[in-house]
Amino acid sequence: MTLITDGSVSKYSAQALALLFFPGSGFPEDGSGGEPVVELSVSRDGETAVGHARITKDGNTVEKSYAPSAETAARSGEKRLCNLACGGALYLAGCEVCGTVPPWGILTGVRPVRICRDMLSAGKSGSEVEEILVKDYFCSAEKARIAVGTALRELRLTTDGDRRRCSVYAAIPFCPSKCSYCSFTSFASPRLLSLIPDYADRLCTDIENTFAIIKRLGLEVSTLYIGGGTPTVLDEKQLFCVLKKLSECTDISALREFTLEAGRPDTINTEKLRIARDFGVTRVSVNAQTMNADVLSAIGRRHTPEDFLRAYGATKDSGIRDINVDLIAGLPGESGDSFLSSLETVIGLDPTNITVHTFYAKRAAQIVKTDGDLVFRPQDRGTAAALDAAGKMLDRAHYAPYYLYRQKNTAANLENAGYAKDGHECLYNIFMMEELHTVFGIGASAMTKLVSPDDKTVKIKRVCETKYPYEYLDPTKNSAEKRYKELLEECIRFYEGEPQNVGSSEQDGTEGGFAAL
Repeated sequence: MTLITDGSVSKYSAQALALLFFPGSGFPEDGSGGEPVVELSVSRDGETAVGHARITKDGNTVEKSYAPSAETAARSGEKRLCNLACGGALYLAGCEVCGTVPPWGILTGVRPVRICRDMLSAGKSGSEVEEILVKDYFCSAEKARIAVGTALRELRLTTDGDRRRCSVYAAIPFCPSKCSYCSFTSFASPRLLSLIPDYADRLCTDIENTFAIIKRLGLEVSTLYIGGGTPTVLDEKQLFCVLKKLSECTDISALREFTLEAGRPDTINTEKLRIARDFGVTRVSVNAQTMNADVLSAIGRRHTPEDFLRAYGATKDSGIRDINVDLIAGLPGESGDSFLSSLETVIGLDPTNITVHTFYAKRAAQIVKTDGDLVFRPQDRGTAAALDAAGKMLDRAHYAPYYLYRQKNTAANLENAGYAKDGHECLYNIFMMEELHTVFGIGASAMTKLVSPDDKTVKIKRVCETKYPYEYLDPTKNSAEKRYKELLEECIRFYEGEPQNVGSSEQDGTEGGFAAL
């Protein structure tokens, strides 16, 4: 497509909003994208701004203008006001051209809950925030309710003291097979899987070094999270060694939470669960994705619904306190009724956490390469209806949303949300998603995100690990000593000196999206 702006809004923000209506589009720098053509500009009208949008598609042109109210203008800075004006105009034009109504309106960023937290923290009531989301951001009443409810729960679960603590994420980027929709860094080929023994040894060394840095900085660890890939692709001996190293480096009993993202049912057995429990793991994910056997096979999962039920039962019997189950709405080949049937089955098992994702795949995913039409579905009303019904089912079963995020090119422009029973929320998910404190990432593809402890001037710096396990294990490029030295230097500069090349989450476009900037 072709996107033309007058400079009143950032290129990133304009592109994010355009993708609501034209998902999967590219934005050639030379303007050679052809139709659709989206043109955006802003003019002034007294104290407010007026956004203008013009969309040309299939030879037809639609033009719309939108001016935020004087009340909205009074509480908005110039940048946000221009974004609201331009976003509203594009929203109105896009709805007419495409015949679809994005349920999140012009909130396009990863973290729509953050803008709710900000307004609630500033003294607005939940009902006032919902009204603003609907009126200024064009959110549906249901999405406004979910966002505000999630923000209220996050605020109840976190304190200012959390900023002066940290969490630790250990990455196991290997899987027994590659899902067709997967865009995470995970490796499933026999050659890469053969690296696991060496990888586990190196990971243990980096765990020790990272906790030495944490001690040097005087930080208290709140949560540990072992994620993937599929962490239980490790055999019993390897899992024992990694968990033992973590227990040697920190007081597990003092943690608020310790998660092992087991994931694939076909990698879970009673011995691995016993090892996890004995080392203090308090939360395990056993991910069904769907209870439809045909869909599981089509997306490249090697387990069956029966395998999931076996693994879930073993996890329940292990005595580990919390179990999370992931489901995905909108998987190719699955109807809304099939998804809701899966959810009904999972609710009947009574896990403490249920995470409902919406199908999404990046360009690198195999399914995008083979059948992009199955992926980019902005008018997927069946998935939208199923997600609304799922929310009501979960509410009746006493699950409530506690964290939420969105991704580009998600089916029907929907969201991913974690639901939990009261008192069983995954705190790591909140700390990580809302960037409430530093998370140290260990292992290939992991990222350390340093977050300053000052509430008023939050600064963030990202330090990325090498992406591939073979790079991670190459001593000439990424020795444990080199990694330790570089990370320690970054941390000292960040915590004890003047941060360098540091940006806020608002600057990198992840805060609340187009209109929340």
